Amino acid sequence: MARNTLLPPLHPLNWVRGYTWGGASLISLFLSILSGIVIGLQYDPSDPWYSTSTIELVAPYGSFWRALHYYSSQAFFLFLIAHLTVVLWKNEANYSRSAWIRLCSTLPSGLLLLFTGYVLRGDATGEAAGAIAEHICLSVPLIGNQLNELFFDLADSGLRKVYIHHVIGLVILGGVAAWPHLRRYTARWRNHLLLILATIAISVLVPAPMEPARFGLLFIAGPWFFLGLQELLRYWPPFLAGVVIPLVPVILLLWLPQASRLRKRVYLAICLWLVLYAVLTALCIQRI
Repeated sequence: MARNTLLPPLHPLNWVRGYTWGGASLISLFLSILSGIVIGLQYDPSDPWYSTSTIELVAPYGSFWRALHYYSSQAFFLFLIAHLTVVLWKNEANYSRSAWIRLCSTLPSGLLLLFTGYVLRGDATGEAAGAIAEHICLSVPLIGNQLNELFFDLADSGLRKVYIHHVIGLVILGGVAAWPHLRRYTARWRNHLLLILATIAISVLVPAPMEPARFGLLFIAGPWFFLGLQELLRYWPPFLAGVVIPLVPVILLLWLPQASRLRKRVYLAICLWLVLYAVLTALCIQRI
């Protein structure tokens, strides 16, 4: 806090530190859930491409609801990352190890929610993401087949299991992980009216992405947060590139020590990982 007092009152860093990123993430999640309910009533996992296209063409305001679900989901995850970053920056939170692990598990839960949403689109991006994820699951030693049957099993079950995890399993997992935190902190709609209006305006003006099958292309990119991993798979075996390396920052975050010197080293390791992942993402974008 001493460092913050050296900054002018209107300094942008003061605004970043003071903004309620967690509340913005929660409000975005509410918008995502509400729009997701509308979409879910029209969605059929047995024919995802046709179902998603029909929502936009036939359902009342289907294009708006789908765009609202897409952009609010993106905002939820980005605000969640911002919230965690500011918490670590302030270094004011005091949690027990078990509470910290439970709270940090909301981040992979949110990422998997976002990822399964891409897969459920059934378009070129969704198919690429699902195929890569299934390949990674199968590469896990000893339990790869069981993991794939539990989470994906696309060949035999289509997107039915992915849909169940998206609308039930991951929502419950994330809710259980965040519940003690949500009981202490609330988010009020009236405090985020600008965010709500901006999300609605973007949803009206910018349709959600929907990519048809692109025949003849040798490279199809997955979701934006998946591009670095997709590029890494070009150089390393699936288990190492898709499981071990992505788990490194998660394990470091969960283990985050209290000792100042060790804590700084963990921060440095996570930042280096993020820089390398950004470079891999940029390389992947060049191939698109």
